[in-house]
Amino acid sequence: MKAIAIVPGRPETAGVVEVPEPPLSDGSLLVRTRLIGVCGTDVEIAVDGYGAPPPGEERLILGHESLGEVLEAPDGSDFAAGDLVVGVVRRPDPLPCPACAADEWDMCRTGEFTERGIKERHGYGAERVRIDPRFAVRLDPSLGDLGVLLEPTSVLAKAFEQAERIGARAWFEPKVVLITGAGPIGLLGALLARQRGLETHVTDLVTDGAKPRLVAELGAHYHSTPVAELSIEPDIVIECTGIGELARNVTRIAAPGAVVALTGISHSDRLASDARLDLMNKTLVLGNKVLFGSVNAARRHYDQAADALAAANPDWLAQLITRRLGLADWPAALQKGPDDIKTVIDMTAASS
Repeated sequence: MKAIAIVPGRPETAGVVEVPEPPLSDGSLLVRTRLIGVCGTDVEIAVDGYGAPPPGEERLILGHESLGEVLEAPDGSDFAAGDLVVGVVRRPDPLPCPACAADEWDMCRTGEFTERGIKERHGYGAERVRIDPRFAVRLDPSLGDLGVLLEPTSVLAKAFEQAERIGARAWFEPKVVLITGAGPIGLLGALLARQRGLETHVTDLVTDGAKPRLVAELGAHYHSTPVAELSIEPDIVIECTGIGELARNVTRIAAPGAVVALTGISHSDRLASDARLDLMNKTLVLGNKVLFGSVNAARRHYDQAADALAAANPDWLAQLITRRLGLADWPAALQKGPDDIKTVIDMTAASS
């Protein structure tokens, strides 16, 4: 059986490897993998050595963004052959910690969780995988290949849920949302904002092409001007770039009582000046604003994301997938082209 694998931190090792059939210990659902999505986390694993293979192994099978079709399901599992499914990424701390015991493994307190395709557990990037039914999400069959967008959508579902919960600490009736970054996460964030009926603004550096058009098709507003120059006061901000300067600037323009969710991770170790941090502190305190980080997703966020995708315009969703590679060509997915939004690997092309 073929799989996509790499030695973290050594991009030259990216390739197709032969692996055994998945062990029953991985789960009772046998799933044929159809598509694997590639994102910045995969690039960080390849280039920066982020993540880790299972203990005692050198290579990591990638693929935390997945879409598969059930081949075998045990009686009483609520799954059947032919079901489209996506595997949840994170597995709870085995102790477990209090958060993991409450099925909120995305909020794990110990860091002893594992993640398929990222941290100490092989991903879904093999021709066949096994999944514990507790960590499999059934999709509306009408989604088809667009179901590969579920995992990144779950990240936004969590960010919005948390922002709304935090906002409920006091009077909170959000009307305006700002999304920074128009990559797949940013565009999916704009989708969820529009589904909530919110006035939505998206910022990015590019001035033309697919990104501004996709934002406009949602009925949202696209800006290529610097955030500090925007004449809006967002009630919710979803920051998707990981750029520290943007995080600081959005807190300045956000409305009083606003909630800012950080979903991106900075790639720089550069420290901001104390004066800039003092200004950010002053803005947050005097404006009763909240800045919080959000990563990964719990099972309920996957379910929320599945509902959001099922309700979306499939023609719009299809435009997010801008590049589709065969199994043998998958290492090219680690190099992003200027027009790329979401690249996927077609695992069904393994034998062709």
